[in-house]
Formats: sequence, C-alpha cells, structure tokens
Amino acid sequence: MVQLSSACICLGPILKILGVPKRGNIPKRYYVTMIIPLSLGKFVSSVLSQVSIWKVSVSYAHTVKATLPLFTVIITRLFFGEKQTLPVYLSLVPIISGVVIATLTEISFDLIGLMSALFATLEFSLQTIFSKKTLKDTGLHYMNLLVIFSRLAALFFFPIWLMYDVNRIIQDENVINSKNKMMILGLLICDGLLNMLQNVFAFTVLAMVAPLSYAVANATKRLVIIGASLLLLKNPVTPMNIVGILIAVVGVLFYNKAKFDQNEKARRQRLLPYIKSEGALTAANGVHGLPHPKSESDTHILNGVLPSQSHYSHLLWNSTVSTDQVKLIPPVHEEDRNYSRISSNEELHSRGVHFV
Repeated sequence: MVQLSSACICLGPILKILGVPKRGNIPKRYYVTMIIPLSLGKFVSSVLSQVSIWKVSVSYAHTVKATLPLFTVIITRLFFGEKQTLPVYLSLVPIISGVVIATLTEISFDLIGLMSALFATLEFSLQTIFSKKTLKDTGLHYMNLLVIFSRLAALFFFPIWLMYDVNRIIQDENVINSKNKMMILGLLICDGLLNMLQNVFAFTVLAMVAPLSYAVANATKRLVIIGASLLLLKNPVTPMNIVGILIAVVGVLFYNKAKFDQNEKARRQRLLPYIKSEGALTAANGVHGLPHPKSESDTHILNGVLPSQSHYSHLLWNSTVSTDQVKLIPPVHEEDRNYSRISSNEELHSRGVHFV
C-alpha cells in the first residue's frame, strides 16, 4: 500500500513540474475494457510479488521472474500473431532449464511462493504488452498512464489493506511499543519512493522500446537483483542452485543477443531494397551470374527489349549487355535528394520519443 500510495501522491506534482501534457482521449468503453483491467492487473501483480518474497528467498523469487521473456513471447504470439526467429526460441531453453534447476534445489522452496512469482510474472507480461497498446490507441503520455494505473490499483488495494494490515498494526503490541518506529517509517518511505522511481523508469523504457525488448531489460534487472540479494542478504544456496541461476543468466544473455540480431535484420530490411537474382531473367538474354535488383526494367529484359535511355530516364545504362554483367546506375536528381532528406527526417521524428 505504501508503494501505490507514494505513486499516487508524488507523481501528480512531478508531472506538473515537468510540464507533461494531459493530451489523449479515453472513451468510456475503452476505460472499462482496457484501463480498469490493466489497473487491476497492476494491483494483482504487486500483491503477488510481495507474497512471493514473503514465502521464498529474494534470489529465488527473481530467478522465477526471469521467465518474463517466455510469457511475453507466448502472449504476443497468441494475441498478435508475432513470430520470433529460431535463435530467440532456442534462447528460452536455458532460461527455463535454469529456473527448473533452481526450483529443484531451492532450500526455502514453497509452492505458494513459486506460484505467486509465476502469476506475478504473467500479470506483469500482460500489463507490459497491453500498456504499450494503450499508449498507441489513446495517445496518452506514458506518465499520465502510470498515474491512472497507480491510482486505480491503490483504490482496489485500499479495502484489503484496511481490513487486514491496519487491524493487525493496531492490535500488535510489538509495533506499538517498538523503539524503532522512526526507522521503520523511514524504511517505508524509502521503499515507496524507490518503487515509484522504478515505475517511472519502467514506463519510460516501455514507451521507447518494443514489449519484447522491455522484457529483456526487465529480466536483466532481475538478474542484478539476484546477485545483490546473494551478496547482501546472504541467502542460503546450494551449489546446484547457483548453477541453475547461472544457466538462467546465460539464457537471458543469449536472448539479448538473439533479439538484437532479429531487430537488426528487421531494420536492414526496412532500409534496403529487396534484391533477388532470377535464372529466367538472366537466361532471357544469355547472361549468367547477373546480380540484378528487381525493377521495372526486368520485365523488358525478360521480353528481350532493351529500354532506351530517353524513355527510361530513371536508369542509366552505362554498359551494354555482356555475358558477365549489366551495370545499372540510377542517377541522383536534386529533387530526389531533397525528397529523400525530408522522408528520412519525417521517419526519424515519427519514430522518436519526445520529452517535454
């Protein structure tokens, strides 16, 4: 409750100081079908995350949560039909294997803790994917969306907190007579502020990258938490437990590399023309080994017609057809250069993230 309340109280003034615009329109139907369910998911994932670290060690809970890319791949495939490359699918194998080994060798294993961590990860994956969709559908600034989610999640959590936590705090004499009240209060305030900052950074990254890339970044964050918990909290672990954690770490690294290669390949395909050599094209004029970009002139070559330079002014034939190659050099006109520059700038601005 402290974490959600901190976000509700602090984010509003922060948005005003930063001058974040309140643009975007959310229809009532969309509010009911998307915003409220996502806020409920944030509430559920927050509760399950706390239950998981209550029942099991921090290192094990976050080892289980390293399966976030797995859930994201499955959900994006089921709901949006997105396909990944084979290396991406194969990189999930060590992640799953590492979590299984860590589960079988965990000293403080608890079934409730395991299921809480898994369902929290599933809820977080759903929230990540559909929050990205909400940003595109509504045009909301991601910080405004975070405020809406935090306030609704706190509203959902308040009755439970009032019924259970407040009642236990009032009746617990150890809490009332504790000499460390100020230290506990300070720790709670730090917890709330740090969690709020983590959510701000998370939504900032989410607004900048694709859901799967965000899943990778989040899994990497969890790996850092695992290492820090082992060093600072000194959680009891077995050698095989460490092996399982390391396998999951390697799996995430492989996943990072596979996703990077996939994104680079997609980027090159958007920027470069599609080039393909066809046997029928070269055989039409008895030319072999002709590396030729597909264009309008292909049809004329296939028909045995050599296009004249006057009629096809967009192509410069600076050599005749030979048995080796045909060299095509497209001329660069000033208006084409200006158009290319404008198009490049428009694409850059359309894909960029603007901060106010």
